[in-house]
Amino acid sequence: MPEAVPENNIDIMRKKLIFRSWHRGTREIDLLLGKFADAYISACSADELVQYDRFLNNSDPDIYNWITRVEPVPPAEDCDVVQALLGFYPQ
Repeated sequence: MPEAVPENNIDIMRKKLIFRSWHRGTREIDLLLGKFADAYISACSADELVQYDRFLNNSDPDIYNWITRVEPVPPAEDCDVVQALLGFYPQ
């Protein structure tokens, strides 16, 4: 699990997370996560950035299935950031 982000590194962490969101390897997920990251990451707290960083460690097929509601989000991955992501793409 990633460690807490020091305050002076939050901007760097935000940039890295936005980059990771747009460069996943699957174009569909790049678009879904990239648009979400562009809209949401700038307002995230350090804890939320850590949550999102952890979420990005999941596979593209899993993330796609969760966003499209094909599968429910597992309890271990369900957090504020994931709920914001699901709200960003309503059913």
